[in-house]
Amino acid sequence: MADIASLQERPLTLDELTAYFASGSKPREQFRVGAEHEKFGFYLNSHAPVPYYGDNGVHALLTGLQRFGWKPVMEGEVVIGLERNGANVSLEPGGQFELSGAPLLTMHDICAETGQHLDEVKTVADELGLGFMGLGFSPVWKREDVPVMPKGRYVIMRNYMPKVGGLGLDMMLRTCTVQANLDFSSEADMVAKFRMSLALQPIVTALFANSPFTEGKPNGFLSARANVWTDTDPDRTGLLDFVFEDGFDFERYARYALDVPMYFAKRGDRYIDLAGRSFRDFIDGRIDELPGERASLKDWADHTTTLFPEVRLKTYLEMRGADAGPWSSLCALPALWTGLFYDDAALAAAWDLCKHWTPEDRAGLRRDVPVLGLKAPIAGRTTQDVARDLVAIAKSGLKNRAHVNGGFLDETIYMGELEEIADSGLTRADRLLELYHGKWQGDISRVFTDCAY
Repeated sequence: MADIASLQERPLTLDELTAYFASGSKPREQFRVGAEHEKFGFYLNSHAPVPYYGDNGVHALLTGLQRFGWKPVMEGEVVIGLERNGANVSLEPGGQFELSGAPLLTMHDICAETGQHLDEVKTVADELGLGFMGLGFSPVWKREDVPVMPKGRYVIMRNYMPKVGGLGLDMMLRTCTVQANLDFSSEADMVAKFRMSLALQPIVTALFANSPFTEGKPNGFLSARANVWTDTDPDRTGLLDFVFEDGFDFERYARYALDVPMYFAKRGDRYIDLAGRSFRDFIDGRIDELPGERASLKDWADHTTTLFPEVRLKTYLEMRGADAGPWSSLCALPALWTGLFYDDAALAAAWDLCKHWTPEDRAGLRRDVPVLGLKAPIAGRTTQDVARDLVAIAKSGLKNRAHVNGGFLDETIYMGELEEIADSGLTRADRLLELYHGKWQGDISRVFTDCAY
């Protein structure tokens, strides 16, 4: 049977590309939150990274997890992930193990889902002699030490990345993040949420900074992961100043996405290498590798997943600014953004914090936060000042949602650690550096116990 993409008989229009993003609009009562997190796997006995193959490799872990009702996701003959009840387990390029959670209503649901996943992973990992840790950047391994997972799109990306940036391979192989995906009700609601979250993303980067080590030593950053994105690929990363311009809408984002060079087109289980090619040419059927074919809406959806701005628009908004961290942070990140997104008063108050910032203010903040964390200056204040306000606003938004658990506690219970970080001005990275220079006495191997799940 022909691939559906080969049946695209006429060029897609800008209206159709725009409608893809607009199709995500939904009534407030249907708003949900999807939480994602990545973690580094390692062998307990050697602290080495975990390859895909072998008796106690990633494939064995994926196989073992199927006892809990997970179904395999295949690429040809290779298991590349798992799915269950709207959630997915997937592999990042260097074997970072990711949970992409189901769209859920409350933070209590998300935290339960996350806890169940970590329990299941630990059960199988213990049998295989594996451990997992939550940091934003690999603290020990060199780039060449990290095994590459057998996924077709990663081969294409790995070959292309060095052509457009100096740290793209580090992004692929040595970073981990925690993310949240949230809904919008209309174009105007999308614009309001996109602007607020994009401006404030560096504040969240500071709150979650947790990657101060590279190859066994302090690296001069509090978030080395955030720094990596500054030299990955300028065509598809950054703060998107056009989002703050008058008239920004779904169509403007579609025009931006059209101008981002392609990575690939997927045909069945195969990824066709189209790195650097124009999606506009693909729409017009002018791609030599796919003679006679025009891009389909499925190709468009795939292409939008290869854009990496600090906030990404799909049929929802994806928050991309935080380092991975301990179990508590995997609940705190979606809680923070939910409190800001899903309460009108909180959304307006958060925008008030940053609406007067200039493009230069935003760029300076994004530049300074990876090094200075909560000490970075912004428009006459410190990042810590803004972070305190932001956490308080998010907490009020969660309180207004009034979703309680079985113990009659609302969703603000997931904000305690962020309050402590904002009040003290000390990030997780600061605390790790204190340990490294103090209790650990420079023994970086302690991250494999002190930062393990």
